[in-house]
Amino acid sequence: MQLALTAEEAAFRDELRTFYRTKIPAEIRERTRSGTEANRDDIVTANKILNDHGLMVPNWPVEWGGKDWTPIQHQIWLDEMQLASVPEPLTFNAKMVGPVIAEFGSQELKERFLPPTAAVDIWWCQGFSEPEAGSDLASLRTTALRDGDSYVVNGQKTWTTLGQYADWIFCLVRTDPDAPKKQAGISFLLIDMNTPGITLRPIKLIDGSYEVNEVFFEDVRVPADQLVGEENQGWSYAKFLLGNERTGITQIGRTKLRLSEVKERAKASGLLDDPLFAARLAETENDVLALELTQMRVASGSKDGKPNPASSVLKLRASELQQAATELLVEVAGADALPFGSHGIASADWAQDAAPRYLNYRKTSIYGGSNEVQRTIIASTILGL
Repeated sequence: MQLALTAEEAAFRDELRTFYRTKIPAEIRERTRSGTEANRDDIVTANKILNDHGLMVPNWPVEWGGKDWTPIQHQIWLDEMQLASVPEPLTFNAKMVGPVIAEFGSQELKERFLPPTAAVDIWWCQGFSEPEAGSDLASLRTTALRDGDSYVVNGQKTWTTLGQYADWIFCLVRTDPDAPKKQAGISFLLIDMNTPGITLRPIKLIDGSYEVNEVFFEDVRVPADQLVGEENQGWSYAKFLLGNERTGITQIGRTKLRLSEVKERAKASGLLDDPLFAARLAETENDVLALELTQMRVASGSKDGKPNPASSVLKLRASELQQAATELLVEVAGADALPFGSHGIASADWAQDAAPRYLNYRKTSIYGGSNEVQRTIIASTILGL
């Protein structure tokens, strides 16, 4: 595998690097870099700029805004975006529901939903996890029973990220409660969040932020033409979606930025002179480089846009390294990481933010399929155990 960019790829990188740093407002990029709580206006503004310049959904089919790029170009597009601290294309739109509709939806659904999804005129959220069906997603119990031209949905979803901003939710629902296998009888349904019978309740996270929600469905009527693909085939569509999600959440560029901050802060404080700390930082940087090369191999080996099962390796290792970076920053901050939210104290904002970010990043080894689930997938699908 080639490890150096060609002249054409380097020019492509430089063009994107200039675009990200000149077309996306600096104040938006600074808020993204500092890791403050997700800001809907910043995400929408940045995403619309990307969409206006054809850079929002390069992973989609060309007819719906995608790009006929090489895997390396796709990787450069994402890496440079993260290194410039640009709010990435909204995951629920660009990496999740959009590709599913493009691959499995009817022509009517594609025409109705793909353009506004790319433009973030619709903000989507994900309705997969349930109170007793998170990592064991196939155990979901939310039902959607056919009644004439509608489905009647009853049940509950949880950990619905940024659902407070969402216009629509894409849901896995059980359309055949009597199916012989729990993976069978599941369908993929698109639901307007303003439909009567839907209740949203916030969940406050350990770092004090409001990022996720519970969503309740009580006799919610959903038009049957908002079913994606075939009834009872939703599990296949979910696996397709999760493969895309796991590849997209490696966040190598952002982890590099975080480690760069760790090094800068540690040098200023003198902690970088500690050989044990310096060795841990160097080891983490090397691990990130190894993951980056692995991601390039996975991207190069993907065929026809189909997710590679090795995406589970990326998700597993990336989550560990994202957590490692936050741990190192807390160590640099020391006692100054403790008084979060206090006023009139001497510790710097970055230090006060280190502990909440560390706590928030405990989620990375859970969402998108827990690391335990990823190990099972790796063992069975890749190693054949």
